[in-house]
Amino acid sequence: MLGVIIGSLFVSFSLLFIKGSRSWSLVSVSCILFSFVSSLFFSSGRVVLSFFYIDNVSYPLIVLSSIIIFLCIMASFNIVGSNTNINGFLLSILTIGLSLYFCFLVNTLVGYFIFFESSVIPLLVLIARWGSQKERIQASFYFVFYTLVGSFPLIISLFSLYFIMDTSFMSFGSLVQVSHQNYSFSLISIWWLFSVIGFLVKLPIYGFHLWLPKAHVEAPVAGSMLLAALLLKLGGYGLIRISGFITSTLGYYVSTFCFWGSLVTSIICLRQTDLKALIAYSSVGHMSLVAGGVLLNTSWGVSGALMLMVAHGLISSCLFCLANLIYERSGSRTLKVTRGLKGLSVLMPSWWLLSCVFNLGLPPVPNFIGEIWVIISALSASVLYIVILGASLVYSSIYSLFIFQKTCTGFVPDFFLNISVFTPREHCLVILHLVPLILILGNPGICFC
Repeated sequence: MLGVIIGSLFVSFSLLFIKGSRSWSLVSVSCILFSFVSSLFFSSGRVVLSFFYIDNVSYPLIVLSSIIIFLCIMASFNIVGSNTNINGFLLSILTIGLSLYFCFLVNTLVGYFIFFESSVIPLLVLIARWGSQKERIQASFYFVFYTLVGSFPLIISLFSLYFIMDTSFMSFGSLVQVSHQNYSFSLISIWWLFSVIGFLVKLPIYGFHLWLPKAHVEAPVAGSMLLAALLLKLGGYGLIRISGFITSTLGYYVSTFCFWGSLVTSIICLRQTDLKALIAYSSVGHMSLVAGGVLLNTSWGVSGALMLMVAHGLISSCLFCLANLIYERSGSRTLKVTRGLKGLSVLMPSWWLLSCVFNLGLPPVPNFIGEIWVIISALSASVLYIVILGASLVYSSIYSLFIFQKTCTGFVPDFFLNISVFTPREHCLVILHLVPLILILGNPGICFC
């Protein structure tokens, strides 16, 4: 554990002194090593140091973080121009990755809050400095505003816990003990509600989502990948950690709103004309389903939510990579323009098809397994959930096929005829997203809590 932390710090600060393309090589090799070490060293149920703990919830997310950080760097080779601060770009990505490592490892609610907020600044730098459009400043403002406002309820809950427990060391295990004390139901419910609101903004679910499409659309490809694959998962991770507090009545109300939000965002996806905005709204729908599964507070619901978090982290990152490959060649994200890929490449339409199949949750992909687990949990609570969830899954399938139909079919635009061919690096980038999803099929139990 210390080796991973010290190695990450060494690589981050060494970027300040290395110039040219050597920094890309150093970071890429280091990320590969970190991915390998994390997959071998980290084992569930293990205490490392005094403030860090790894269990079945944090383990798959740590490995996911290692993979995504490497893929972010691999996807950004064309982003950095000759006059751009390469070291600053890589330093921002590695700082976010290090914050995420600590966030998934830390054993206290205060530590989780601190490390999550520490990842906001480098992501803000990524969006504002390396965003592709003029609206990136407005997107940065939305991102910071919603993040800070969403943090206030969580801060209030932290202070209330401090006065209740009379200590600043509030481990996740001690939170469960507090729920078993003789505190009034209204006090526990108010604390739970404030905490849940803070996590739902960070997911986000429908109603708290206005910042996400703007941030995704204006962010560089690395920023979009980090947002969709990792930072959104921090909200779900926090919900899982406080799931012991969830009361049945409050949980049913909020989970119903989350499932309804998943249906609404799936319908909104069909109205989008921007490819990245469509993928961003689909992330809102999937995260709403994750929140609903956790708030039902059953083993099936939490396990399904964790499976969806891991699977969505990989497939949403892959979709943003594919969208960026089109944008780099066409200069547009409009669905009416980005079409006809089947006339330009043999493999690229196949990657789009596989990605859309994974996104819509066709059996037996991990998304399907996670959705089935959440549905089982929901039906055990109320049979009426089948109406909302069934409609949500149908619309999810429709917009996933809509993405494939818009990007890969139709006539090839004239300006597409002179674009460069897709490189082996770009094909490898997509493969490295899809291979872990296929490997999960061999052992889906790694995401069962």
